[in-house]
Amino acid sequence: MSKHCIHIEGARQHNLKNVDIDIPRDELVVVCGPSGSGKSTLAFDIVYAEGQRRYVESLSAYARQFLPQMDKPAVDKIEGLSPAISLEQQTSTRNPRSTVGTVTEVYDFLRVFYARLGRMYCPQCGRPIEARAADEIIADILALGEGTRCIIMAPLVEHQKGTHADRFKKLKAEGFVRVRVNGETTTIDDVPPLDKNRKHCIDLVVDRIVVKEGIRGRLADSVELALRYGNGRLVVEVPGQGETVHSTESVCPSCRISLPAPSPQLFSFNSPQGACPHCSGLGSVDYFEPALLAPNRGLSLNTGALLPWKNPRVFARWQADLEKLAKRFGVTLSTPLSAWPAAGLEVLFHGDGSLPHAAAGDEGSGGGADTRKKGRRGADEAFGPPTGWSGVTQLLESGMQYGDAWRDEMSRYRQSRPCPACHGARLRPEALSVRVDDLDIHSFCSLSVARALAWLRERSFDGRHTLVAEPLLKELTHRLEFMVNVGLDYISLGRNMSTLSGGEAQRIRLASQLGSGLVGVTYVLDEPSIGLHPRDNERLIRTLRRLQQRGNTVLVVEHDEATIREADTVIELGPGSGALGGEVVFSGRVPDLLGTADTLTARYLRGEMTIPLPESRRKGDGALTLRGVTTNNLQGLDCSIPFGVLTCVTGVSGSGKSSLVVDTLYKHVALARGIKVDSPGSIGGIDGLDRIERIVAIDQTPIGRTPRSNPATYTKIFDEIRDIFAMTADARKRGYKPGRFSFNVRGGRCEACGGDGQLRVEMHFLPDVFVTCDVCKGRRYNHETLEVRYKGLNIAEVLDLTVRQARQFFENYPVLERRLGVLEDVGLEYLRLGQPATTLSGGEAQRIKISRELGKRSLPGTLYILDEPTTGLHMHEVGKLIRVLHQLVDRGATVVVIEHNTDVILSSDHVIDLGPGGGENGGRIVSAGTPEEIIADSASVTGAFLVQERAIRNGG
Repeated sequence: MSKHCIHIEGARQHNLKNVDIDIPRDELVVVCGPSGSGKSTLAFDIVYAEGQRRYVESLSAYARQFLPQMDKPAVDKIEGLSPAISLEQQTSTRNPRSTVGTVTEVYDFLRVFYARLGRMYCPQCGRPIEARAADEIIADILALGEGTRCIIMAPLVEHQKGTHADRFKKLKAEGFVRVRVNGETTTIDDVPPLDKNRKHCIDLVVDRIVVKEGIRGRLADSVELALRYGNGRLVVEVPGQGETVHSTESVCPSCRISLPAPSPQLFSFNSPQGACPHCSGLGSVDYFEPALLAPNRGLSLNTGALLPWKNPRVFARWQADLEKLAKRFGVTLSTPLSAWPAAGLEVLFHGDGSLPHAAAGDEGSGGGADTRKKGRRGADEAFGPPTGWSGVTQLLESGMQYGDAWRDEMSRYRQSRPCPACHGARLRPEALSVRVDDLDIHSFCSLSVARALAWLRERSFDGRHTLVAEPLLKELTHRLEFMVNVGLDYISLGRNMSTLSGGEAQRIRLASQLGSGLVGVTYVLDEPSIGLHPRDNERLIRTLRRLQQRGNTVLVVEHDEATIREADTVIELGPGSGALGGEVVFSGRVPDLLGTADTLTARYLRGEMTIPLPESRRKGDGALTLRGVTTNNLQGLDCSIPFGVLTCVTGVSGSGKSSLVVDTLYKHVALARGIKVDSPGSIGGIDGLDRIERIVAIDQTPIGRTPRSNPATYTKIFDEIRDIFAMTADARKRGYKPGRFSFNVRGGRCEACGGDGQLRVEMHFLPDVFVTCDVCKGRRYNHETLEVRYKGLNIAEVLDLTVRQARQFFENYPVLERRLGVLEDVGLEYLRLGQPATTLSGGEAQRIKISRELGKRSLPGTLYILDEPTTGLHMHEVGKLIRVLHQLVDRGATVVVIEHNTDVILSSDHVIDLGPGGGENGGRIVSAGTPEEIIADSASVTGAFLVQERAIRNGG
């Protein structure tokens, strides 16, 4: 074994077949192969998991209890490992408090930057506020210049009613002579009587001096005296030039608003000192959305238009009030809501306080028939006497305090919107009043990374601030530069992590690792090119090279052709997927792969295998049109999505694809169909909604989060199989129903393991161990259930069949055979019916979802949305994906995909290319039409890459 390799012997994890492999260290190594061939198993479950496990084991038992424990992989020997860091596709967290700035730790430095270098401004009047020491005030006065006359005064009364006669008497007794009353300077003896019902302003004249040499001693005494009488404030008036207010505290001289001294905690929305009190630092609040409360405006109030009050008992409590409201606007309770005037709907949902109503009970507050009786009583007692029609949303809001069951039921009708107090800034006004060159911390975090970096580079500081700013500016610029290098220049620091794609989240963590400067580490990455336009791939590859050239091993699971060609070493697993994979079919240098290697990847790279272009393009029948879209960076664009075709939305990273398709198109159509969504994008209007009966978003999230979920249960194939077993002679003789063959319910399952087939054993300081159930031997069912057989196999043995085997086994059942055939059509013939969902890749989960849709007989009126469906798919599988997408369209559906893959773009009927750049430089439609029209458009960046790809397909 070479000392410069990670040496692995006898790897048997998941589907790996006793693999022996040497992975060169300090190189850029790409692992490729078909989906399900064992790539992630080798890279993550063996190299990363074992490297992490060994590092954690070197720590004390006390430290290990706070760290996640990794399972020991099924392998005979691993040598040459170094500490490993995993950068996977999944977004790092669903925590609404996690932003790009907090995850990259840029925000931590930014908080110190604003606390130490920011200047406070009054939140009301906008005047600068600065706490100054007495010596600084004296220095400011002396800096006025020799010969300058000035009056030093102490503010005593500001806009207060009264005669203040006692105050004048006391000042005279203390030896003072002059005061300024309501702007007029006079002696105390000559102050005219003041009207006690009017507000007055009084300043005490402490001294009148001329700035000259030797005046400092007298000036210091006067300043100290003025600050004492003015409670830390004094006024310096220069006749003819105006006056200046000085303060030793952070208090607005005009509004008298006191602000806390800036500290890093003040700028943290996760801290009580800085978080907006209205939204607790989340930046958003939940509210009842009328479109969800009454999604079908064709119904009337009498026929259940208001879903929370659909129950007759609930509706009866409010019927009299609603009749009065309807009569006021010239309608009845039998009038469809679509026929109500806009003003009437506004009052119905939001109220106007002008109409009496009955005391609200649980039903009035949306509890419904299923709400607990305790909640009903609480609601009845909570509402006081009638005060006017509050509106449906207010009545429902009032009931949110009565129990978790009530809140859970009402959550389906609620959405999120920016907090009305902080407008999404997450911080309290005191934090937002601190600025650096007129930019507060929220405004800075709202800039794109590229603009934020440019702004920091333009900043200059003088005096003592120079020493403070230097290390902060260096750290901030370095970290932002790393984000630019990985193609994230269009993202803002304030963006929530949950809104990022898997590829964006992974590259953010990659930028964080670049900033750490570690060497001697094994970095394991999962398709970092996901979400990147081919134009941006070069920067990503340079970033990976920088990691490797520092002395790190970079192990990348990747399908991108450009990344494979740039690798030092390529390891290809295969030859197939699942049980047909798990072998190393190639390991070596790129020239050898491109030269004589007879592997699936090599044949595609050499152009021997290609994905054929469709013979013709569909024209579509009408279109869904979005008008005036201004979501995120979209610049008021109008966009038409043809019905009955495959539309591909593409463009450079950050050009606005997800904003258009996911945040606007999907959310508005879903909302119109009564599906709960948060914060739909801003549009001027939408035409063609009546043509869409159903909308489905197909992504790569798991089909289940427990081993109980599997392809058979998700696609409903298992329902058919259980019916078949229940019809066998043995099952009917025993009285077994279909439920007997479910491992999720009592009766037929093994109760020792609860139908899981394995038991979890807690090991305290070691990882939990999962052992096969010794009662059912991992088969999930009890002995009696397994005695029932169909064609010689019991239910556990059937679940162990692959899709291809099961299709042949059930060939006499047309419905079941057709569903299994669909799974085979999408390239999943190798999956076992009972394979746990937790072991499926993202690409496999997505294709299972597509197969479930293809299993439906007819799809007209259905709109499918897919966001980068080629994630995790080999070039060969992309061809299968394209075929099944066209099958959806052939069945009458409309399919919209966001994609950078040139094969998918060239195979589409209609292409919408956004750009021309990312962030604020994008948000426009550069070109739209067939792929041929995109290629012919010189303004399209995507078109240039399509020319090259089309040449390869045509054998040129």
